[in-house]
Amino acid sequence: MARLQEMRVPITRRDALTAAASLLPGLAAAQGATPRIVMNDASRLNPTPVARHWRPVTDRAGQWHEALRRELREAAAARRPVVVGAARHSMGSQSLARDGTGITLTNPWFELDRANGIARVSAGATWSEIIGWLDPQGLSPKVMQSNADFGAAATFSVNAHGWPVPHGPFASTVRSCRIMLADGTILDCSRDSNAELFGLMAGGYGLFGVILDLDIEVVPNLMLRPYAQLLPGAEFAEAFIPQVARDPTVSMAYGRLSVARESLFDDAILTVYRAVSPQPATLPPAANHSLMTGISNTIYRQQIGSETAKRLRWVAETRLMPAIGTGLATRNTLMVEPVSNLANTARRRTDILHEYFVPPDRFRDFRQACRDIIPPAAAEFINVTLRYVGTDELSVLRYAPQPRIAAVMSFSQDISAEGEADMLLMTEALVERVIDLGGAYYLPYRLHARRDQFQRAYSRAAFFAERKRHYDPGLLFRHALWDGYLA
Repeated sequence: MARLQEMRVPITRRDALTAAASLLPGLAAAQGATPRIVMNDASRLNPTPVARHWRPVTDRAGQWHEALRRELREAAAARRPVVVGAARHSMGSQSLARDGTGITLTNPWFELDRANGIARVSAGATWSEIIGWLDPQGLSPKVMQSNADFGAAATFSVNAHGWPVPHGPFASTVRSCRIMLADGTILDCSRDSNAELFGLMAGGYGLFGVILDLDIEVVPNLMLRPYAQLLPGAEFAEAFIPQVARDPTVSMAYGRLSVARESLFDDAILTVYRAVSPQPATLPPAANHSLMTGISNTIYRQQIGSETAKRLRWVAETRLMPAIGTGLATRNTLMVEPVSNLANTARRRTDILHEYFVPPDRFRDFRQACRDIIPPAAAEFINVTLRYVGTDELSVLRYAPQPRIAAVMSFSQDISAEGEADMLLMTEALVERVIDLGGAYYLPYRLHARRDQFQRAYSRAAFFAERKRHYDPGLLFRHALWDGYLA
């Protein structure tokens, strides 16, 4: 009965994208078997049977901690791996473990230290919930993931970055966190206390324990105005870096490139946001208006299989949208956009993300690598967003040892063996070219890179694996990223 109740929960990213599992109870009942729990991630390509999916109700006082200890003890005794997730937006089973225990944290709570610009947030609190709490207080996250659906601890675990400049990844604005290790010990971690563990957890993919809460930096919310510039794609880096890294008036920034196959990356648009002066006496509440997306889901989806639609979308985004309205928006409104604004509803296709971190002085070479590799592939390339990432001085598995241009790329892939093989070969080729340029690729997505490529892109991987065994000798916390590249 408990399993049947779980299957009636509305399907959301936060509930592990269990749509694929909805067919299983009837089949299992017909065969006289106990229905299984099947979880998935945003790729829709990783249906994974798990032994247990636990959704603890967290609380500020920590009354749930003993229940968490029991879960960890029971999983360890049964030799079940444990994985903690929120939206499970990863795409290569980094938030899943076959026959393991999946934990999804709920019931967000918050505390504010306004004098020091610090907010304490529960691990499972999503960015939309955090902004909803900060916005009436005139505050905003200093750095957060670019969409608001995801959990704060998950953002720290993948060390995501965002639109605000000139900052490094999210972890650069995390002051401290608390973690429960596999043996139930709770540790406070920061740059001054348990500093080694703190650097391992930043971009550590949940492999060291369960994060309980985090202290994050917050800044005043502001009204911002966009300024857009059209330029040749080859000249993007030369225009981008001076504005985002050295212009203190720029608060947020991003770029986009044209994606039609025959004119791939020929043209670029660079948009920066500056605070208006004087600031309004009262700021409007944060609202999701898809301001960062710039286009509707319908236009976005029409690009699949249509080079004409890709060209028209580029005209709409670069010519029509900037001409409509003032573009004024608060910092929080720009960041509260959900990933669902561009959600894919097609049953036979899925959206796959890539992300590459490129030294700015090698951006022209990266552009050429993409022009060589992407057009011949069967996958449909539908978007690339360019962002700035400052130097990461904290994490062990760092993708930005120096400032980088991050290229966040979205592809539409056929859900088939042929579609998967095509994506694998294209990804491997892109990863190889980026590593040759001194860059890196992002780890939350499809695990298509070779093991040697992973080790070359992340030079401290061996140290990371050794310390993982030190802090978690029983390897309780593990998933496909560990198994495929670090075990």
